[in-house]
Amino acid sequence: MTDFENKTFFITGATGLLGSALIKHLQEKNRIIAWTREKGDIREKISIDEPIDYIVHGANPTASKYFVDYPVETIRIIYEGTLNTLELAREKNVKGYLYLSSLEVYTNITGVRNCYPEGKRLAECLCTSYFHEYGVNAKIARLAQVFGPGIDLENDNRVIAQFMRCARDKKDIVLRTKGDTVRNYCHITDAVSAMLCILAKGKGGEFYDIASKNTEISVCDLAKQFGNVVFDIAEDTEKLGYLPTVRIVLDTAKLESLGWKPGANLKW
Repeated sequence: MTDFENKTFFITGATGLLGSALIKHLQEKNRIIAWTREKGDIREKISIDEPIDYIVHGANPTASKYFVDYPVETIRIIYEGTLNTLELAREKNVKGYLYLSSLEVYTNITGVRNCYPEGKRLAECLCTSYFHEYGVNAKIARLAQVFGPGIDLENDNRVIAQFMRCARDKKDIVLRTKGDTVRNYCHITDAVSAMLCILAKGKGGEFYDIASKNTEISVCDLAKQFGNVVFDIAEDTEKLGYLPTVRIVLDTAKLESLGWKPGANLKW
């Protein structure tokens, strides 16, 4: 991993899987300002008195059902949170700013759930705009779905967490779709090292895909790795927040050109 020492980091989404893992790695040798819901609304202006060296912005909604039920709020949190953290980066003249985006920017989704990937695309555009107009050293990390130590098995509703719960509880895995969507995944150790590599060596205004190698798999085949699969196909999957069938495989060549290598190198 790229080393940082005696720096001040402002990290949003600090209690999430990515934020907490990043803080755990950095906190021994750096000053961390962790921003959570208890600190304030990310959609409002952020006031920090002390100097800041780096900003990592990872606060946004993550539950698919929330996207469907609250599409306006989803867009507002993504856009306004990014705007406010970029303004803070501009005010503090930070050395680097990293926006945590998603592999979903590669999807072409119609309907109300589109609020999430379109919000992410808008936030990415905002990052590149702040780089070109104001010189904010903003970089973008497009992450595959992350797993590993630190997942909240009781409350995390991403598919891999649901499958883990079923395996732990010795329950059948019930799929509400055919599970044909194919994507790759990222171990938390690879995600943290990649984020720090981008922050240290990435170019402003650029995006970088993050994924562990050998994790390209369909949702159905992934489920079979954890237990017995049964199907209960829903009539209206969009209203339940499910993605339409897509294939999203991230290309890490650009990230690897910075010197990053995946450590997990998992194979299902």
